[in-house]
Amino acid sequence: MDRFEAMRTLLAAVDGGSLSAASRALNTPLPTVSRRVSDLEAHLGAQLLVRTSRKLILTEAGEAFVAATRRVLDDLADAERAASGEYRAPRGELMVTAPIMFGKLHVAPIVHTFLAAYPDVTVRLVLSDSTIDLVEAHVDVAVRVGQLPDSDLVARKLGDIRWVVCASPGYLARRGAITQPDDLARHDCIAFEGLHSTRSWRIGAGVNARSVEITPRFSVNTADAVIDAAAAGVGVARIMSYQASAAAADGRLVPLFGDLGCEPVPVHLVHRRQRSQPLKLRAFLDFVAPRLQQVLGEVAGCFE
Repeated sequence: MDRFEAMRTLLAAVDGGSLSAASRALNTPLPTVSRRVSDLEAHLGAQLLVRTSRKLILTEAGEAFVAATRRVLDDLADAERAASGEYRAPRGELMVTAPIMFGKLHVAPIVHTFLAAYPDVTVRLVLSDSTIDLVEAHVDVAVRVGQLPDSDLVARKLGDIRWVVCASPGYLARRGAITQPDDLARHDCIAFEGLHSTRSWRIGAGVNARSVEITPRFSVNTADAVIDAAAAGVGVARIMSYQASAAAADGRLVPLFGDLGCEPVPVHLVHRRQRSQPLKLRAFLDFVAPRLQQVLGEVAGCFE
């Protein structure tokens, strides 16, 4: 029995929730996966997993062994990276995640420049509006928009973004000026929503914050479609400042209620805490952070 192989198989089963998930993740036949786990249990003389029809449950011995296995395999990975030179020069693969629209507009262009500067590093950029678990998905660094929960992750704040209400100059010329949030009741609104309806917008900050009821004339589930509709004069939209900055800068959209402001929404780079940080990760953080900070500063300038 190859113990390291069996330990990796066990972790894949635990992280995936089933032996079938481990089989898919490792591209290994299910009987082989099952045999590796059984052989490991026989070698240890202890049951590690309870197999039910729906999921795997770790026994008390299994929980302790899995925690130790993670440490052992992490140490082995560190040793392999050190031997291959990853700690002497930036090289290897990085997995990076970011929200879809923010990643498309602002992260991907910076990654392109990073790749040109570091030819021995490759990047897998996964754009998703879901919060991806960095440990389970083996993500090296993530861009997170919004308040961060308490965790052991290391976070570097890049800046803030805000919700802004906008309309096109043509729409305002046709339907009249909008000076107060209550004016929205007589205007066509564009809702950013999916299967669930949005019928109120929060406008203002602090004690001046209030929720305003709206009746959408048009609803769509992607931010770029909201922006296109607003720029085309369909109605008034409420979108994130980084999504609207380009259209505001070139005059296609006019920000409304600027004096009221909106609550700031923080943007962070987060990554796992490691005893020895690979140079590829350090190089990426040092390259990306100041550039994203500059981008967020320029976005804020469009709405001052």
